[in-house]
Amino acid sequence: MRDFESQIRAFAAQIETELETGHLNFPTAMEISLRIKQLADNPESSIDDIAALVHTEPVLSAKVVRMANAILLNPYGVRVTSVNNAVKRIGLAALRCLAFAVSAEQISQDRRSEQLRKIAVELWHHCADVASWSYAFANHLHTVNPDTAMLTGMMVDIGQFFLLARVADYPVLEDDIERFSEFVSVWTEPITRSVLDAFDLPDDIVDALNNDGILDGTWPPSTLHDIVWVALLATDVPNSFDSLRKNTDKTGHDNDMGIDRLQLATLLDETRTRKDAILQAIYG
Repeated sequence: MRDFESQIRAFAAQIETELETGHLNFPTAMEISLRIKQLADNPESSIDDIAALVHTEPVLSAKVVRMANAILLNPYGVRVTSVNNAVKRIGLAALRCLAFAVSAEQISQDRRSEQLRKIAVELWHHCADVASWSYAFANHLHTVNPDTAMLTGMMVDIGQFFLLARVADYPVLEDDIERFSEFVSVWTEPITRSVLDAFDLPDDIVDALNNDGILDGTWPPSTLHDIVWVALLATDVPNSFDSLRKNTDKTGHDNDMGIDRLQLATLLDETRTRKDAILQAIYG
């Protein structure tokens, strides 16, 4: 137990130091996302430069090409076979979403305790499902760019993924998953803010990920924030850390936010086919 206490204090101290200095030590799995962001922000970079970076990550390359050929993004069936053309087809927002999807998938497949790996896999599926619902809602309602909605949905658990990736440096914490979950609940919000700052995402995405869960009272959802929060309600894939904290009951939560269940059910029925299609494209 003393080993657990010493490691959790050391982890907390390390995180606190990184937050104070503004220099997070990003896991290797997230580096491709950051490098794509840096290239996308560089006015001297071209699509070919970005595609060349994508080429260095085989899994990302495959996912980009598969998404470019998904029927939602390629309705005329013109086959895309090159990464360069695929990047042009899907756009930078969708590319950044896929880059993070690859990072999350790599973290979920990392060697660790069976229980922690299960948590990581569930968290990855939760992100992908929320991203897919977000895309489908935005595509259906025509109020928000669907690619932006998908990227935002994929980032809902980014702080928890960051902490999961870093726990490998403190292996004793895997011995008490419930206490580690409490640690994650304490640090998720400040870590998420810091990670989002590092990725330098647009303000509308950062605001949409604000953890208040309060809708603006209109239906159907018309803002990026509301679309992502309705997507969080729609998913049947739980956030694994919420499950550990016995926080999985969504019953009545939609009423708390003023959502009519029949209206929500109708929206889900109207968008489920789109959601399933984009989810398959994300999974590749």
